[in-house]
Amino acid sequence: MKPGSGPAIETRGLSVRFGDVPGVLDLDLEVGVGEVYGFLGPNGAGKSTTIRLLLDLLRPDSGEARVFGTEVRTGGARLRADIGFLPGDLALFPFLNGFQTLRFLEGLSGRRATLRNEVLERLHFPTDALRRPVRTYSTGMRQKIGLVAAFQHDPRLLILDEPTTGLDPIVRDAFLELVNDRRVAGRTVFLSSHVLDEIDRCADRVGLIADARLRMESTVSELRESRPRTVVLRYADGRRESRQHHGEPNALLDEIHREGLVDVEVRPASLDEVFRSVVGGDGP
Repeated sequence: MKPGSGPAIETRGLSVRFGDVPGVLDLDLEVGVGEVYGFLGPNGAGKSTTIRLLLDLLRPDSGEARVFGTEVRTGGARLRADIGFLPGDLALFPFLNGFQTLRFLEGLSGRRATLRNEVLERLHFPTDALRRPVRTYSTGMRQKIGLVAAFQHDPRLLILDEPTTGLDPIVRDAFLELVNDRRVAGRTVFLSSHVLDEIDRCADRVGLIADARLRMESTVSELRESRPRTVVLRYADGRRESRQHHGEPNALLDEIHREGLVDVEVRPASLDEVFRSVVGGDGP
């Protein structure tokens, strides 16, 4: 955790079940002020459930969650004003246009939308589209509106659930730059995703959750060094070899038989492969 005035997010023994199905079990998290924390896991692992608990949209069976030192169950509107939230299942009022939607959500936050125009521009949102009903928007445009709504009042904490869904590569890059800028400004970002590359590019630390339990925490650099790589070797005589490699690239060079080698392809591990290496067996 980065030094600061205490954790932005803190959970202790946080657990919830849906009947016999575990949502989150014994979750202990601590995210520092000014930190970008990547919360990784496959679909159904417990990412969105954790976020709902942090926002008091779901009550735990046991344990507690605090945001900026305040228990989320008692924080009320004052605490929610410090948070910008993008849900993974974003739903907008179809009869409002884009501008009306942002104004309405600004009012709910209780704070002026000081960053609205900047975020709209950086996410390449066309100005004339703000006058159109959101029911006419594409998936990517709706996602942009959701992101603007989360960022526009410059919250101390951003909680973003699968934020790049539907975004094209250029807008995705612009979003990651926005996240890095908010870190520089001292804001905290809790970013849930199942895309390892996004977390690789913007997070300070990561937590890996599978089957409702936090399986690992590390810095991004530690995860990058430890994650397996798939290496494919092709030789002049037509042979093709594939292997898994852990550790430094220099060690890989020492292992390769180079005579007749014509091509080397190195592919970073997918999220599923990272989980298999962490959890063991068949993975989540």
